[in-house]
Amino acid sequence: MFNLVSIIEFGGYLGLFAIIFAESGLFFGFFLPGDSLLFTAGFLASQGYFSIVPLALLLFVAAITGDAVGYAFGRKVGPKIFTRPESFFFRPSHIEKTAAFFEKYGAKTIFLARFVPIVRTFAPIMAGVGGMKYKVFARYNIAGGFCWAVGLTVLGYIFGQIIPNAERYVLPIVAIIIVISFIPPVLEYWKERKGS
Repeated sequence: MFNLVSIIEFGGYLGLFAIIFAESGLFFGFFLPGDSLLFTAGFLASQGYFSIVPLALLLFVAAITGDAVGYAFGRKVGPKIFTRPESFFFRPSHIEKTAAFFEKYGAKTIFLARFVPIVRTFAPIMAGVGGMKYKVFARYNIAGGFCWAVGLTVLGYIFGQIIPNAERYVLPIVAIIIVISFIPPVLEYWKERKGS
């Protein structure tokens, strides 16, 4: 059908876990296609490639443990992360955008960031750097991880179950998900340009 399907089929449960884990809290995972991958994995489960219950649970665990590792990394590295040199996997601008997101939304950032590419990868790290209480972080991490990982996966599954010839529409829907997920960062960038 398209490359994302091939990647998911090749990686299986373990590959899906690794990608969601990395995108959720490892600073080099910001470029991974979390939203579209979750939806497509759910769709493939509706077609018999995966079992939906273990798939959704596995992706939920990947999302919350990835964030927890990001938080621990931020706690350990602390403010040093702000002086880290730019590289292919790390850009100070990503940290600045996440810091601005935190300033605007506070602890709710951990929940809201799940639905914003790039920010979702750096939010748990910034929570650790900022010394957010782990109890508060965990609450938002679990709620956000459930709504994002389980929600999008089950949405893809339901789509595949109720829409006749659903495979025809997966690519356009995945494209729409990608476009929608990039609207917040694009709007933020446009505001910054307009203000400068």
